[in-house]
Amino acid sequence: MQIVWKGQACFFLAASRGKQEQVRIVIDPYEESIGLKPPQVEADMVLVTHDHFDHNNAKAVRGEPMVISGPGEYELKGVFIKGIASWHDNAEGKDRGKNTMYVIEAEGLRLCHLGDIGQDELSAEQVGQIGNVDILFIPVGGTYTVAAKGAAKIISQIEPRMVIPMHYALPRLKVKLEPVDEFLKTMGVKNVEPQAKLSLKAKDFSVEEMKVVVLTP
Repeated sequence: MQIVWKGQACFFLAASRGKQEQVRIVIDPYEESIGLKPPQVEADMVLVTHDHFDHNNAKAVRGEPMVISGPGEYELKGVFIKGIASWHDNAEGKDRGKNTMYVIEAEGLRLCHLGDIGQDELSAEQVGQIGNVDILFIPVGGTYTVAAKGAAKIISQIEPRMVIPMHYALPRLKVKLEPVDEFLKTMGVKNVEPQAKLSLKAKDFSVEEMKVVVLTP
C-alpha cells in the first residue's frame, strides 16, 4: 500500500488488488482557500469525515469516485470501509457538529482516519468499533481538533502499531494550528526524518513497538 499526505487531513492511498490493479482512495480533500493546492489525483473512492470546506471538496478529485460521507459499512473492489460516528467538539467547548471516523481494510492492513476528532477521549463503544489498528491518522494541531495531549490520550486508547500525525501547521496553510513539534515532544519522539510517502505491506508490522511517522505534503 502507498500512502501520500496531501496536507491538512487529506491522504491519498493506493491499495493493490492483484498484480495489475489498484484501488485509489482520497480522504478529506480540501478547497484551495485554505492556502494549499487541492490534490490533483484520480480516485475510485473519496471519504469525507465532515462537511467543512477544508475536508469536503470531493469535486476536486478526478474520475467518478464513490463518495462516502457518514457512518455505515461500505465495500468497493475488495476494500472494506467502516464509518464510525464521533464529535467535532474541541477543548474550547465549541460544538462543531458531527465527525465520521473511518476504518479501512485493504491489503491485510487496518487503517483508521479520525478526521477532525475533537472529543477529549473516545468512548468504550467507539474503541470497540475501531478495533485493532495498524496505521492511525490523527489530528494534533488543536484549535478545531484535539491537540498534542488529547491526541496522545486517544492513541493510548487505540494502541495502533503506527501513528501518522495530520492537521497541524504548515507553510502557506491559512488555518491557524499548532506545529507538529509539540505532539512529537509529548510522545517522546526524537530525531524524526519526515518522509515524502510510505510504501507498506502487512509483513512490515511484525515489530510490536509503536512507531510515529511524519510525512511531508
